[in-house]
Amino acid sequence: YEFRPIDAVDEAHIDAMFDLNVKGLLLATREAVKAFGERGGRIVNVSSVVAGTPPANGSVYSATKGAVDTLTKGLAIELAGRNIRVNAVAPGYVETEGTHGMPGVDDFRGYVVSRTAMGRTGKPEDIAGVAVFLASDDAGWVTGQILPADGGLRL
Repeated sequence: YEFRPIDAVDEAHIDAMFDLNVKGLLLATREAVKAFGERGGRIVNVSSVVAGTPPANGSVYSATKGAVDTLTKGLAIELAGRNIRVNAVAPGYVETEGTHGMPGVDDFRGYVVSRTAMGRTGKPEDIAGVAVFLASDDAGWVTGQILPADGGLRL
């Protein structure tokens, strides 16, 4: 992800964000559906809490994650008859290689921690556990849902 003020948004940035987060999701889903065949399957997309609460300079990224949410719901309806469940996990701020290079990351991290009920940033394993749940039989009656995993950031 890359946040940019609107004055710095160019066509290449828009294409890169939409290719990764929207086009990639659609193409991967198409291939997964083929591979699942008659037995069905589970798809877990990766959204973001910024899909519904875009930060300054995050309009393009947030728009792509809003598209992920809409696709998750639409595909859940479309694929339910094939025994395919489609859900998404919506992480809050998670410490990753990608976040370490963001401009102003230290200030942003401090802001997020101060607003997060759990008082810390997320770790990749926090998100992995939610994704595993959504792909498991324990979530067998769950489809078309976007499950926030943000440590209470949006409370």
